[in-house]
Amino acid sequence: MTDNAKAARDKKRIALTSVIAAVFLTGFKLIIGFLTGSLGILSEALHSGLDLVAALITFLAVRIADQPADEDHNYGHGKIENYSALVETILLLITCFWIIYEAIKRLVTGKVEIEVTIWSFIVIITSIIVDISRSRALMKVAKKYNSQALEADALHFSTDIWSSSVVLIGLVGVSFNFHFADPIAALIVALIVLGVSYRLGKRSFDALIDRAPAGMAEDIKKIIAGIKEVKTFHDLKVRESGPYKFVDLNIHVESDLSISEAHNISHIVEEAIKNKIPNIQVTIHIEPDN
Repeated sequence: MTDNAKAARDKKRIALTSVIAAVFLTGFKLIIGFLTGSLGILSEALHSGLDLVAALITFLAVRIADQPADEDHNYGHGKIENYSALVETILLLITCFWIIYEAIKRLVTGKVEIEVTIWSFIVIITSIIVDISRSRALMKVAKKYNSQALEADALHFSTDIWSSSVVLIGLVGVSFNFHFADPIAALIVALIVLGVSYRLGKRSFDALIDRAPAGMAEDIKKIIAGIKEVKTFHDLKVRESGPYKFVDLNIHVESDLSISEAHNISHIVEEAIKNKIPNIQVTIHIEPDN
């Protein structure tokens, strides 16, 4: 099995397990949320429901993103991962608006009717355990294969850890007759989700408008500076498409070199960059040094 095939298999498998985990958590939270009337748990259920949609989008995205370039998509299909992250951002914002509206309404009207049972605590503690497991597994594969879609999914699950912890605190407050703890906890959940939405949205938007990945240009400059055959270079351009990166640059070599010798230097530069930065395509234009 080739490295690309193994990467595609690993990413699809971890994305599928996330879908299964999201289905379980969403159903469990909805049942307990409706039985107890807890806005905190229901907001968590909605959050998990959108996580399910996001997990499905991620699963489709990693399947498509690894398809090779073709006549209609010369640079491959990697940007589908960036679109996936953007959609996840929109879903998270929808979650925030609903949670904030419901929480403020309960705080203003004073109508907070919640029945806290042992199941309220079981569903939240179970959610935290599953979220920790999923976020770690997703982030491990995301880092290994530089997958933005999987990293976004991991961020969803890690956010759930914090938001579930807040809801758990709210349930404890209700247990001690502080009933406003639940909508207050829901508001804190919304603020957490807003923070995640901003980070996801900014990163996906930056990739979609071809903003240079942070630090990559500096890394490439250091690599080229160590190649003595390159006299100077300019017009360095870098961009990102899902897990893939693209570099264009001009290098200057000795003017008396043959075409073959100059071409070999471009190969040296290309291999040096590829050895340091994975999933990168390098295009080099050679010019004589005056």
